[in-house]
Amino acid sequence: MPLPLYLLALAVFAMGTSEFMLAGLLPDIASDLDVTVGTAGVLTSAFAIGVIVGAPLVAALARDWPRRPVLLGSVLVFAAAHAVGAVTTGFPILFATRVVAALANAGFLAVALTAAASLVPPDRKGRALAVLLSGTTVATIAGVPGGSVLGTALGWRATFWAVAALCLPAALGILKGISAGSYGAEVTGRPALRAELAQLARPRLLLVMLLGALVNSATFASLTFLAPVVTGSAGPGGMWVSVALVLFGAGSFVGVTVAGRLSDRSPGPAIAVTGPLLLIGWPALAVLAHEPVALFTLVFVQGALSFALGSTLITRVLHEAAGAPTMAGSYATAALNVGAAVGPVVAAATLGTEAGALGPLWTSGLLVAVALLIAFPLLTVITAGGSAEVPR
Repeated sequence: MPLPLYLLALAVFAMGTSEFMLAGLLPDIASDLDVTVGTAGVLTSAFAIGVIVGAPLVAALARDWPRRPVLLGSVLVFAAAHAVGAVTTGFPILFATRVVAALANAGFLAVALTAAASLVPPDRKGRALAVLLSGTTVATIAGVPGGSVLGTALGWRATFWAVAALCLPAALGILKGISAGSYGAEVTGRPALRAELAQLARPRLLLVMLLGALVNSATFASLTFLAPVVTGSAGPGGMWVSVALVLFGAGSFVGVTVAGRLSDRSPGPAIAVTGPLLLIGWPALAVLAHEPVALFTLVFVQGALSFALGSTLITRVLHEAAGAPTMAGSYATAALNVGAAVGPVVAAATLGTEAGALGPLWTSGLLVAVALLIAFPLLTVITAGGSAEVPR
């Protein structure tokens, strides 16, 4: 894999730490800013909504912009938003900084996903995506638990400052390692923007985007509210939340790595195996959450299955959007974050029910069930086409 791909993954690490870190900080943020945990959970949805809006917008605007300034500017704006969030005393301002950070994240990912695909041959696109997404999975292994520990020791604001600091070496790496060519310059004979947007009318592309959104909504429904589940079953110590996040992150790294090797060659079997296992896992976690060993084991397993299935579906989005070479990354990003926006909102509504802190786990199971009911009758349609070549 080329070096610039790993430099992009470094920036994704910083952004992934921010996107997932709220899973370990929500109780402290809620207490400090005098809101409920459910209300604080909306910060995750705010971030996702910003990415949904920002990804296609920035991708469209940046078609003729130099690639390096787009990536660099996105990282620096992302850092500034976290610095403001670290000093605010009001929830509305913190909410606004999450939206701004999300827009910057969207601008980065919309360009980075397409850039990653253009750096390798078409039959290695799944592996390139796995390397890029490894920035996120490493964030869940190291960055997010580290942020949780830092938040427990020094307060949640220290974690926001740490994310801002993480952006600086990522920005330097982009400045030194990414070519200054325009975003769409490497695409020979690229279609007009209208033609790329018209790809969204293709039923197969919409189908894989929907499935990716449903699976990711299940992931974020439970991950966002993992801290109350852990503290309610493994004891009140905040360090146990960090342990759970490390395990989820380790699982996600395993899942996305394995899926990266299978999603190009055998997407059908990957979906057929991981989907039912993921469906079984969420209810099992809800039932066994009171047993610490089972809880932590299933957190690891669900992290692996969620990212294996999710990354396979997002790879399919890139394949199906081959006719939109400068917009494909934004379509994949939007699909992921529709799920990240919907999942926490739906899960938050269950916290006040009899299910309590376990409500998000049941919600995740329901969302995966819906995805499989849609996917399995159409599995051959979803996986048709193999490693379709992306125009370069």
